[in-house]
Amino acid sequence: MFSEKANSIFQDVIKTYKVINSVDQSFQNKYDSNEDQLAHLLYRKCWIDTVQWAYEDIIRDPNIDPVAALKLKRKIDASNQDRTDTVEYIDSYFLNKYKDVQIAPNAKINSESPAWAIDRLSILALKIYHMHLETVREDASEAHRNACQQKLDVLLDQRKDLSTAIDDLLEDISKGEKYMKVYKQMKMYNDDELNPVLRGQK
Repeated sequence: MFSEKANSIFQDVIKTYKVINSVDQSFQNKYDSNEDQLAHLLYRKCWIDTVQWAYEDIIRDPNIDPVAALKLKRKIDASNQDRTDTVEYIDSYFLNKYKDVQIAPNAKINSESPAWAIDRLSILALKIYHMHLETVREDASEAHRNACQQKLDVLLDQRKDLSTAIDDLLEDISKGEKYMKVYKQMKMYNDDELNPVLRGQK
């Protein structure tokens, strides 16, 4: 099933990142885009999410230098754009894969595209990883560890349900019982012409 492959890649990304555990480490994709384009995109997607998770932790430091915080905010903005672009590349992969499927007359559209559901699955992998760490923290109270274990159980259940939903969606699309219609995000705040502040700097 697709979700098994995706979840395995996401866990590998997080494990690999944590070896050095630095936002400044270089990125090297384990998958060749010519040999396995989907795996290549999934690996890149989760790496972006993993780095951004660390960015979001760092910027919440109440003692962070304001200049450093602004610099980091720019990195987060760039990361968000990269994340959105990668999601759209994943959707383009599926659009191409299923382009010749005969769509049934009564086919329905899903509330979100496959790639945006996969986006949530990638972030869920990070939640599960970090929540697990809280369940085994030796410097935390037993009450804290128990509370985090309860949250972890919910996250694991959520991953199971989301994985099933994604697999079902892809199967329905492959049979023509549902169809894809992808809307570009059209983010405006990074566009020199659409953001009035940036436009005013020209």
